Amino acid sequence: MNYYSKQTLINRLCEIRDLGWIETQRKGNDGGVGNTLEDLLGIEENNLPLPNAGEWEVKGQRAESSSLATLFHMEPSPRAMRFVPQILLPGYGWPHKDAGIKFPKDELSFRQTLTARERTNRGFTVVVNREVGRIEISFDPKSVDTHTHSEWLRSVRDRKGLTELRPQPYWGFEDLFHKAGTKLNKTLYAIAERKREGGSEYFHYSEFYMLEGFRLERFLDAIEQGDVLVDFDARTGHNHGTKFRLRQNKYPNLYETVQEVVCDNREDCASPVGSLVRNRESTTNYTLF
Repeated sequence: MNYYSKQTLINRLCEIRDLGWIETQRKGNDGGVGNTLEDLLGIEENNLPLPNAGEWEVKGQRAESSSLATLFHMEPSPRAMRFVPQILLPGYGWPHKDAGIKFPKDELSFRQTLTARERTNRGFTVVVNREVGRIEISFDPKSVDTHTHSEWLRSVRDRKGLTELRPQPYWGFEDLFHKAGTKLNKTLYAIAERKREGGSEYFHYSEFYMLEGFRLERFLDAIEQGDVLVDFDARTGHNHGTKFRLRQNKYPNLYETVQEVVCDNREDCASPVGSLVRNRESTTNYTLF
C-alpha cells in the first residue's frame, strides 16, 4: 500500500490528471470513478493513509451530470416509532408497481424525493423549523394533484385522515450536525470526464478539490434553497433507507474552506477557490488518515 503526506498526495493527483484518458477496470460499477482513482493511488477501499490530516471522505464523480449525490443515510425521529415502515408506508403508501408480480398483492411503496422549495404532487415537503431546531416532513392534502392521485388521496382519508402528519417525522439540528459533521467534515472531491470507446469506459480526472470545515448553517441554508433533498425509498418488504442528497454542483457551498488542487507548481498545489459550477454524479467513499 502507498502512504502519502498531504503534499505527495497532491503531487500524485496532479500526475493522475496528466495521464489523460484512463480505461477503468471496474466495469459496470456505478462507483467506477472513485474505484479507478483508488487503483491509481494504490490504496485499498476505505483506506487512504494521510498522516496528521485527520479523516477525510473521498468522493469521485462524473462530470456533466445532474444526478443527485447521497450525503448520508439517517432515519427520522421519533426513531422508536420506526416512522417509515410503521406510519408512512401503511398510512400514506400506494400500491407498488410490482405488487402481485415480484411482491405480494398488498405490497405498498413510499418513494418520494422532497425539497423545501415546493411540495410534491402527493403533498409532501421539507420544512426547516429554526424555532424548534429541527428538519420536519410536512403533508398538506390540499396540495395533492387530484387529477393524478385522487384514488390514493381517498385511501389516505380512510387510513389516516386528511390532516398534517401527527406526529411529524423530524431530524434535530444537533443530530444532523453530528452525523454530517462526523462523516463529511473533510472531503477530497474528484471530478472525471467520461467517454466510451470500443465497449470500454474511460475517465479523465480533470479537477480535484479539498473541502474542509462542514458547517451546519450552510447545510440548513442548502435545504431551504432546495440544494439538499430528503429521499424516501421504501416498500412494505424493505426500507432502502432515508437519504439526504445533494445537487451535484453544490458541495463547496457546505464548507468553510474550499481549495482546488492546481498543478502549475507541484510543490504548492492547493489554492483557495469560491465555488464549483459544473454538475457531478456517483459518489464513492473512503477514509484518509
